[in-house]
Amino acid sequence: MTAESGTRIGSNWKLTLSYDGTDFYGWQVQPDQVTIQGSLAEAIERVTGERVLPQGSGRTDAGVHARGQVASFSLEAGIPAENLQRALNRKLPESVRVLHAEKTGGEFHARHSAKAKTYEYRIWREEICPPWEARYAWALTWPLELERMQVAAQAVVGTRDFTSFAASDPDLATRQALVAGGEEEFAGNIRTIFESGWRGEGELLIYRVRGNGFLHHMVRNLVGTFVDVGRGAMEPVEIREILDARSRREAGATAPARGLFLDRVEY
Repeated sequence: MTAESGTRIGSNWKLTLSYDGTDFYGWQVQPDQVTIQGSLAEAIERVTGERVLPQGSGRTDAGVHARGQVASFSLEAGIPAENLQRALNRKLPESVRVLHAEKTGGEFHARHSAKAKTYEYRIWREEICPPWEARYAWALTWPLELERMQVAAQAVVGTRDFTSFAASDPDLATRQALVAGGEEEFAGNIRTIFESGWRGEGELLIYRVRGNGFLHHMVRNLVGTFVDVGRGAMEPVEIREILDARSRREAGATAPARGLFLDRVEY
């Protein structure tokens, strides 16, 4: 079996990870770039001597953070879970931590087995953003009306076509082939959003969204559009019109990566 397939003889593993994505070129391995997936693969090899490519629940973009990313892979080496967790944390950069390690059934796959994911986006709304928040929030000085943003956020709940909130996908051809072959979980740009809403916490505005899957840049494009609603450049009712248009040009700008967190993955 190949490492790329995520299937090897031995124990199947599930890791729960937290990371500061600021200094990484996203999750997925990229030529000549430092990535989370690449750093984790290197740490696993240094600990076990086995070269595997851990599969993540999703491909977080460059600069995006995670509190509960999940990765799966198989190892031939026999090692207690607590020893693997401890050893990986010694080999990984300090900005990446393994929160939990466990052996799972052979059918478990971090992406294919996921039932729901939750993301959070943070906006700092005071004039001066402190240095300890600057890496983890979008600093905005525009006056934003939370009630308008909340109405707009509610408009995306349900099963809908989110083409208007999807970036041009660099892996589009691959994804289309997977859909045709029955290997992709969702067809086209249809997704189901279970929860979508804003809340205020002191100087922060926090958007929380839970769904069965998300398109490339989807959460950041939603946030950029909701900000347009909050500052009065767009009306909340227009969210439905944007969805119906199925055109990226109709939605708002893409919010910066630094405010986005993959909060948790459900199985």
